[in-house]
Amino acid sequence: MTQAIKQSLTNRAQKVIAALEKNNMKGYLVDTPDEAKKLIAELIKDDKLIMSGGSMTLAETGIQAFLNENYKGIYLDRDTCPPEEIPALMRRAFCADTYFVSTNAITEDGELYNIDGNGNRVAAMIFGPKQVIVVAGLNKIVTDLDAARDRLDTIASPANCIRLKRNTPCAVTGHCAKCKSPDCICSDFVVMGHQRDKDRIKVIFIADEYGY
Repeated sequence: MTQAIKQSLTNRAQKVIAALEKNNMKGYLVDTPDEAKKLIAELIKDDKLIMSGGSMTLAETGIQAFLNENYKGIYLDRDTCPPEEIPALMRRAFCADTYFVSTNAITEDGELYNIDGNGNRVAAMIFGPKQVIVVAGLNKIVTDLDAARDRLDTIASPANCIRLKRNTPCAVTGHCAKCKSPDCICSDFVVMGHQRDKDRIKVIFIADEYGY
């Protein structure tokens, strides 16, 4: 990312943060993943149970590794548990003090837009954990919900299907075909706008491109 593009997207992120605040969500903007980790350490310092949803952003930024290294016994990572234990672990997320996740898109009106296959990720974002920390690169910012849907159809869903080795049309063509394939990961479509529980959802923007 060139400095000019970074500055332009950073300016845009500041406007999105203001919109998030109007929707009772707390927004932050940091320059690097290390700065995000310092902020996270403050936000979770009193936690007893930390969990996360599947996220390339958390992996790429090193935040998932940071949680595993520094919060042993408190952070339960489904990537490190046996497959047969994952369904129970997903359900435990509803009792977490903090749930870490990314988002597929964030509109300029401060709305989070996500598509989920199992529904566990979006369900925990909506209800259960005491706080939800969303970590996102500036590439997740879109103009509106139509642009959010287009981003999912042409970027996030095809890329995730390729990553997960799913046998779907979008993994071949690069564009959603609204398929009914058994491997489809697009089951639940969720828009999160104005929140009743002020600042439960916190969005940390990192000033670069991360995730799908």
